[in-house]
Amino acid sequence: MTTPTNQALHRRLAVELRDCLRERRTVAPLSARHPDLTVADAYAIQREIRALDVAGGAVLAGHKIGCTSEAIQKMFGLDQPDFGYLADHMLVPDGVCLDPDRFIAPKVEGELAFRMGEDVSGSGVSARDILDATAEVLPALEVLDSRISDWEIGLVDTVADNASCALAVLGTGVPPGGIDLAAEQMVFEAGGTVQTAYGTAVLGHPAESVACLVRILDSFGEGVRAGDLVLAGAWAAAVDLLPGAAVKASFGALGSVSLSMGAGEARSRV
Repeated sequence: MTTPTNQALHRRLAVELRDCLRERRTVAPLSARHPDLTVADAYAIQREIRALDVAGGAVLAGHKIGCTSEAIQKMFGLDQPDFGYLADHMLVPDGVCLDPDRFIAPKVEGELAFRMGEDVSGSGVSARDILDATAEVLPALEVLDSRISDWEIGLVDTVADNASCALAVLGTGVPPGGIDLAAEQMVFEAGGTVQTAYGTAVLGHPAESVACLVRILDSFGEGVRAGDLVLAGAWAAAVDLLPGAAVKASFGALGSVSLSMGAGEARSRV
């Protein structure tokens, strides 16, 4: 149950995290400073941040679901999916050169994004329902960043911090018909390393990941809407995104997507 006292704390922590984003600084984990915070509290904080973003002129563009693969759960010590929102200012095109001064301690991961062609909601949504409602699937790179010091995050911390989402780099979309997304292979080249993974890494099928998101959203009385973009979760472990890095994720029949990170001296980058 949300009380006025809880609401005041949610708003205060939301403003703190919003200010950290603007000022590129971190704070101690919320879960350490407020050990009684629940996951429900964390989502309430996230919704307050979303409201601040919209009040500042942002346009909501969709959702991300995270921690859907074993690789990411092990990396961050989490054991269940979480979700956050996407706004228009968080979406950038394939081939972008990013300004490292925009971030605190960024990481990058490869995944697919779904562009919804129809509204979808409900507690019984399946992967098949998602595929039937999808207009296109896009190769994507998600850049993660954390306002929590040293990435010392628990579930409450990352959920409150919009699931640690900074932005998404989007490739060219293709209709999903006739493509077995579970069998697709991703080759992820970043930071001098190469990882390979298949669509089965994401809850068995990327569309099942989106269905999982819709089922979670249903518990908040929400769903996904036609036109929404949904990041469906990383296929392999995230990699530190360092100045001068070049990153590419290739998905076979689905194409590829790439980004580069500048050295920090140029101010004209995204």
